[in-house]
Amino acid sequence: MDDAGVYKIGKDLAIVQTVDFFPPVVDDPYDFGMIAAANALSDVYAMGGTPLTAMSIVCFPSERKNIGVLARILKGGTDKLREAGTVLVGGHSVKDNELKFGFSVTGTVNPRKIVSNAGAKPGDALILTKPLGTGVLTTALKMGILSENGRRTVTRVMSSLNSTASRLMCKFGADSCTDITGFGLGGHAWEMARASKVTLRFYSAKIPVLPGVRELVEKKSVPGGTISNKEFLKRDVLIHSSAAGLSPLIFFDPQTSGGLLISISQKRTEALLKELRKSGIRDAALVGEVVRRKKALVEVF
Repeated sequence: MDDAGVYKIGKDLAIVQTVDFFPPVVDDPYDFGMIAAANALSDVYAMGGTPLTAMSIVCFPSERKNIGVLARILKGGTDKLREAGTVLVGGHSVKDNELKFGFSVTGTVNPRKIVSNAGAKPGDALILTKPLGTGVLTTALKMGILSENGRRTVTRVMSSLNSTASRLMCKFGADSCTDITGFGLGGHAWEMARASKVTLRFYSAKIPVLPGVRELVEKKSVPGGTISNKEFLKRDVLIHSSAAGLSPLIFFDPQTSGGLLISISQKRTEALLKELRKSGIRDAALVGEVVRRKKALVEVF
């Protein structure tokens, strides 16, 4: 259930491989390219790896769209790869009625230092490095009800790399990690809990949420994936009545290029949070804890 595949080459070297592509989540082609790159790189970062190379995947309706749109998407993607120190080595394109874009990414990791989503231990603290709500905000953008400030904010969050968070979690010895993407915080927490044979307990008041998300949920700006996530996980995720401060629709909101959910020993939690915030990851927050396996794999209070 890990975020990327790992293939061991030698005693101290393994390759990390992942792939992801999707339709546009924002209107600006350059921004879409950046977000697609940051999203694809994130799986390698979640494993504690270092991305090295990438190959682009393009589905483009060339008969309906100006080729200049594709050029801007590619520019955004390659600029973000360059920021990550990752080299674009090729790619493949096909004609398609719907535009889609993304990357396959290859990185490296020491096999003894892989950060799996199966390592969470009872007593660990849970840290989330990005706020929730990108699914709600991008849905509002499609509906034409998102403010310009909201558009800038969600673009900034989705295009931000998880590289620094990954480096710091490795420095402080994280036990487990996963990145939050299409299954939402609830779904990826469920994967970590199931793989680690524990229960993840969240405190809703501590979970960071992007500005305007709660209000937009009330206006029914909710992606279809939210309902699918909630329905799939209803038997294993227990949301207590005390969690009134956080709508379940936000907890299950599918994220694009979301943050890292890190499980780490309580004694190293404050040091990691301090370094994350000092490094510019100001939204990083202590959001819960790991407990022994309960009936529900995920609990929200």
